[in-house]
Amino acid sequence: MKKIILTGDRPTGNLHLGHYVGSLKNRVKLQEEGNYDEMYVFIADIQALTDNFKNPKKVRDNILEVVIDYLSVGLDPSKVTIFIQSMVPELCELTMYYMNLVTLSRLERNPTVKSEIKQKEFGNSIPVGFLNYPISQTADITAFNANIIPVGDDQLPMIEQAREIVRSFNSIYGETLVEPEAMIPDSKVCRRLPGTDGKAKMSKSLGNCIYLKDDSDTVKKKVMSMYTDPNHLKVEDPGNTKDNPVFIYLEALATDEHFKKYLNEYKNLNELKAHYEKGGLGDVKVKRFLYDVIEDILTPIREKRKYYEDNIKLVYDILKEGSIKAEKEAANTLKNVKRAMSIDYFN
Repeated sequence: MKKIILTGDRPTGNLHLGHYVGSLKNRVKLQEEGNYDEMYVFIADIQALTDNFKNPKKVRDNILEVVIDYLSVGLDPSKVTIFIQSMVPELCELTMYYMNLVTLSRLERNPTVKSEIKQKEFGNSIPVGFLNYPISQTADITAFNANIIPVGDDQLPMIEQAREIVRSFNSIYGETLVEPEAMIPDSKVCRRLPGTDGKAKMSKSLGNCIYLKDDSDTVKKKVMSMYTDPNHLKVEDPGNTKDNPVFIYLEALATDEHFKKYLNEYKNLNELKAHYEKGGLGDVKVKRFLYDVIEDILTPIREKRKYYEDNIKLVYDILKEGSIKAEKEAANTLKNVKRAMSIDYFN
């Protein structure tokens, strides 16, 4: 069986460090390893519109921002197919057919959907399109016969529901669709980076993010104002590193090379943690080191971003070419689905 990877993001804002450690860094790693037959990375604008339907300009404007983020971190359009969801109309038709295989109560039980409904405070006014999110995502996955889906922990229920839909379809109509498998980051800390304010998750809507496009001054301001251990009032006080966002970020981002380069009095993060937990290490010093680490990562990303911002036509050409390729592949899957369902009336 071919190894086909599919992943993507909603264009509701610029991508941040949480995206970087949770998915983007791994996508580039998968791309460079080349241990796959096809890799698709898409901009989920249809899904973004489910809760931004009154503000389509926000979605439209952020498509370009997200694609530039992709290219800036190192995704290579010669190795992966980058496309826009709405430019592949077959995805909507597949979604319509799959809707018959899922009950309303099953969608409402999906933990990811329940959590996001609560977060967005829909109450009893849940848009059908938003509730339909897991089915739409199944169409995205199956359209390209994708069987490797890199996700974070919070998306595992979505992949499980996609697997259920695939099994249901194949049971009724015969083996047609490929059942996907979730791929989650090896490091638990990379699966859900907390916000700079100490909240459980870095979120664009909560304004607690460090964005990949942030300039140096902005990054410094955000890092130096980060939530730490509220009981670590004095330098000599013992500190908590377990629930401390500064140390969680360092665990996700810092390497031994960063210590050699910026804080060589410590060999690694374990030594830094031990000193902080014992007492005698101030938050400012640790935050300055985190700032250096983040800058080391973001500086080359900023340089690439500047190149693509100066060559917008190239970005559009990449998107157009990728969308055309994706549409052809999805059309072939739709043809097989309609044949299996016996609704290919003129063939």
